[in-house]
Amino acid sequence: MSKASRVRAMARREAQAASIGAIEASAAPAGVEAFAFGDPEPVLDRRLLLDQAECYANDRWYEPPVSREGLARAYRASAHHSSAIEFKRNLVTADFEPTAWLSRSDFQKAVQDYLIFGDAFLERQNNIFGELLRLSHVPSKYARRGIKPGSYFFVPGARGSTEFAPYSIVQIMQPDINQELYGVPGYLSALQSALLNEAATLFRRRYYLNGSHAGYILYATGTFANGDVDKIRDALKQSKGPGNFRNLFVHAPDGKENGIKVVGIAEQGAKDEFLGIKSATAADVLAAHRTPPQLLGIVPAQGSAFGNPKDAMLTFREAEIEPIKGAFLELNDALGAEVVRFKERAPAE
Repeated sequence: MSKASRVRAMARREAQAASIGAIEASAAPAGVEAFAFGDPEPVLDRRLLLDQAECYANDRWYEPPVSREGLARAYRASAHHSSAIEFKRNLVTADFEPTAWLSRSDFQKAVQDYLIFGDAFLERQNNIFGELLRLSHVPSKYARRGIKPGSYFFVPGARGSTEFAPYSIVQIMQPDINQELYGVPGYLSALQSALLNEAATLFRRRYYLNGSHAGYILYATGTFANGDVDKIRDALKQSKGPGNFRNLFVHAPDGKENGIKVVGIAEQGAKDEFLGIKSATAADVLAAHRTPPQLLGIVPAQGSAFGNPKDAMLTFREAEIEPIKGAFLELNDALGAEVVRFKERAPAE
């Protein structure tokens, strides 16, 4: 057998031994080896190149500075993230009065796009005399601003594109410091926290679904009768997956103290400060949305309180909801008609 064949055979034997949960150590003594890994890598610094490029333009339209597909996926990454957006959307929609040009359904969709993507698009439909007939919502995820003034496109992925009639699209957007073509949502600073919150939840869920909750090294140095090691190995294999958390009994008549040791591995991963990660990331997300936690149904920690929810609601309406309503009132100036109208609210006492 050649040297390469012997190496491959040895690799197969070691892989087979690892698959059943044990690798026997070589009889030859080995020295201690230590190395370091996991140095921090600032991967996000590469985004500075995109800031310099602003919005990429093909031959027909500009691409948004932030992936619309990514923002749509991140919408449901964290319960606090989606809940805060929906809460704002519901409050703004509750104050809206439908008009002859804009329905409540189209307005609600536009508000949701404005909060998630940073801008909203409405298509102007005119009658035969060129007068405004109605406004229809255009999904911001697929709306693109054309290179030519007044041109817009509907680009639903790989299914081609459709160009709207010139100057038929009205766009309102949140301001951005790098470009003035698309809106950028203000919660981007906390998006990493929302994704970390999701990652922690998925890790814990996979940890329980995997069933290997007691991940460890079973280190045995005692004397065992023939077949005892195989019995222990089979019992450990059966303790994983469905029906886990079983107890294991080992009887060694001539055994010595510390003849069998359990060295935890996965248990260390279980102690990952799950609750601390969830609490810290939730605080970041709520701070980015500037939403009081008591308005989202969050229970305060033991021994603490959030304060009067009525006072929080009044402050939240004045600080957050009114500016959003003001942004949509710009449609009236752009179209020359009162297409957006809100209910008059009684002044706070």
